[in-house]
Amino acid sequence: MREPVSEPACSSLRSEPYFSRSLSVVRRNGNRWKQAAGRIEWTAMSAVVAVMLALSGGCAGGGGKIDGKVAVINLQRLLSETSAGKKVKENLAGFSKNRQALMELEEKELRRMEEDFVKQSSVLSPTAKREREEQFRRRMQEYQQKASELNREVQEKQKDVLEGFRDKSETVVAKVAKRLGLQVVVDRSRGGPTIYHEEGLDISGQVIEEFNREYP
Repeated sequence: MREPVSEPACSSLRSEPYFSRSLSVVRRNGNRWKQAAGRIEWTAMSAVVAVMLALSGGCAGGGGKIDGKVAVINLQRLLSETSAGKKVKENLAGFSKNRQALMELEEKELRRMEEDFVKQSSVLSPTAKREREEQFRRRMQEYQQKASELNREVQEKQKDVLEGFRDKSETVVAKVAKRLGLQVVVDRSRGGPTIYHEEGLDISGQVIEEFNREYP
């Protein structure tokens, strides 16, 4: 009769595949951090920071006629081409890069643990293999928890910094709009509410110039 496989033998058979599967998670996380570092999304700026400016005198009051003076603006250009926007991107990229470096240290340690296990696997007892696997599992859980915490830190930092930049943007856009006698300014950047507009309606260049004067 064929003898049943003991639990220690089963554990030793599981160990190496477990390390490989876990390290694939580490590599995927590492790739996500590399892609995210320095990439600034406009989530806190878009929505309807289509800066809908109902300027004084722009609404129909007492039966007055609405002239319908409308312009569009590319909010992404404000972030990319103004001095303040470039500082925001540098700030967030540096913050993300710092967190990425912390995660890379964790990933390096996990890879070292895997390499040590592979090198010593042939001489380790089933009990020692189970202990190594448990150590790696605990370290992997710590890594995943830290990755979640650092991702949350980056998202909160991005939200705070972009909200401050948004406030400045609204102030500058309103100033330029009033000077030009506009009633509404709509976001034309990708993902914004504008489907079509004539190029002559775009006031992005004028807003960028004013923005750099206000916030050099």
